[in-house]
Amino acid sequence: MVALAEKAPVRLTMQTVEIAPNTTAIRSLDWDRDRFDIEFALENGTTYNSFLIRGDKVALVDTSHEKFRQLYLATLTELINPAEIDYLVISHTEPDHSGLVKDVLQLNPHITVVGAKVAMQFLDDLVHQPFQRMLVKSGDRLDLGQGHELEFVSAPNLHWPDTILTYDHGTHTLFTCDVFGMHYCDDQTYDEDLALLDADYKTYYDCLMGPNARSVLSALKRMGDLPEITTIATGHGPLLRHHIPELVGRYRDWSQAQAKAATTVALFYMSEYGCSDRLAQAIAHGIAKTDVVVEMVDFQMADPQEVRELVDMAAGVVIGMPPQSGTYASHTQALLSTILAASHAKQAFGLFEAGGGDDESVYPLRNRLQEIGVIEVFPPILIKETPNESTYQLCDEAGTDMGQWLNRDRSIKQIKSIDNDLEKALGRISGGLYIITAKKGEASSAMLASWVSQASLEPLGVSIAVAKDRAIESFMHVGDRFVLNVLEEGNYQPLMKHFLKRFPPGADRFAEIKTYAANNGCPILADALAYLECEVVSRMEGSDHWIVYSKVDVGRVSKPDALTAIHHRKVGNHY
Repeated sequence: MVALAEKAPVRLTMQTVEIAPNTTAIRSLDWDRDRFDIEFALENGTTYNSFLIRGDKVALVDTSHEKFRQLYLATLTELINPAEIDYLVISHTEPDHSGLVKDVLQLNPHITVVGAKVAMQFLDDLVHQPFQRMLVKSGDRLDLGQGHELEFVSAPNLHWPDTILTYDHGTHTLFTCDVFGMHYCDDQTYDEDLALLDADYKTYYDCLMGPNARSVLSALKRMGDLPEITTIATGHGPLLRHHIPELVGRYRDWSQAQAKAATTVALFYMSEYGCSDRLAQAIAHGIAKTDVVVEMVDFQMADPQEVRELVDMAAGVVIGMPPQSGTYASHTQALLSTILAASHAKQAFGLFEAGGGDDESVYPLRNRLQEIGVIEVFPPILIKETPNESTYQLCDEAGTDMGQWLNRDRSIKQIKSIDNDLEKALGRISGGLYIITAKKGEASSAMLASWVSQASLEPLGVSIAVAKDRAIESFMHVGDRFVLNVLEEGNYQPLMKHFLKRFPPGADRFAEIKTYAANNGCPILADALAYLECEVVSRMEGSDHWIVYSKVDVGRVSKPDALTAIHHRKVGNHY
């Protein structure tokens, strides 16, 4: 075992240990991290686990977080000359596991990167350099020699769209990245004391896996075809060896309960055709904002009976049009017929083109669904050119519209659920009226807001509560920039009326509104009383809102003597 340490300013250490013949775990221990990913609190830090497998060929499974750059690369080069590494397996491209991919490629540009098709698309944007690649899907194998034959298992949405699991037939080790992991930092390599891990294991599942319960069940089903698993080599926390049946069983039980209770959308797409996978993921992201479960199904791997069962229980169906010809044409036509046969009038639907140039037309299928009585929630998304930021934003907004439509009865019930005196008292908390405007690349968005307050003096900062199912939520992640436009008392009605409208997916929020560009590139409303240019610093998750804290860089008042418009509500349980 090798240990390298850097004690200041935080405790970052490295641990290496042989977990199977010719298989080394390289664990980056982040002892003091107290927040992670979607801003849930960590009580015991976390780890980022990477693995080195040596056969006749050598494979590195995942890397580490960029904060470990010097420690990780020093440890890796102490274990092996990077020039001897043949393959870099990418379980998924989230930065805590792939943050050092570019560094490894610089050490050895000849490595073949192995991963799902979507992972390669994400990596192109991450490393900005050409690299050798090998696309894999469920059932594909890679023989390293000396008994180390790797088999890949697709596990999309756990909790990243490009996730794959890797099983080594020679050591019966399953490398799972986020799946079955937990945020728990300890010198113990394995799960000896289950009682110590229970709470963190459940919290991790609830935050990262629970929202994709059906995808968890699909991955567990694919895992069932593997031989005996003696070690689960996770990407976070201890590796699993002593309690595998118990901990895998918990995932199954929790996911079955979650899947039965949740509203579900079945989303069909063709992973290796056009831009179907990325468009589908954008729609799924929008749906997931509304706390609706999305079950993504690749036409190429779909079983007709499973499709029938899924569509029969789904509240909504979204279909990315497959190609009219080619290897899978007859298979996809049969699946489309199965979807039509299982659809019923109580469902919602949406259709989108894949942008492959040979797409089935959306209109015959649209007409058939309308004849059944299925309700179209968003108009067909037609791809006339290479998708860009605006296209993906349109898809995200379409997904959000579907989720909101499916939740309409629940939303009305929630509005009526608060005690009358309580809701009246809560409504007496007043606030100003503001419009948030944001732009990223070619995509833009805006939202009327009233839950805004100053949050700090040094640096100057504000906090804004943004509902999770608002379209602008995608523009308000850490590092994003926006403008907070302050509305003027007595002169706010036209802007308020405009931005309260329900815009169709992809619509220009700023049509017929006079704007000019801020220093950060976002729109400033010409009729606003004042504006503040902001940058998101952190986000805290609430039950139905994100609390977004942002520093303020630039500000200006157009009328020094005018007053801010004030919003007085009668009740406090809805806007």
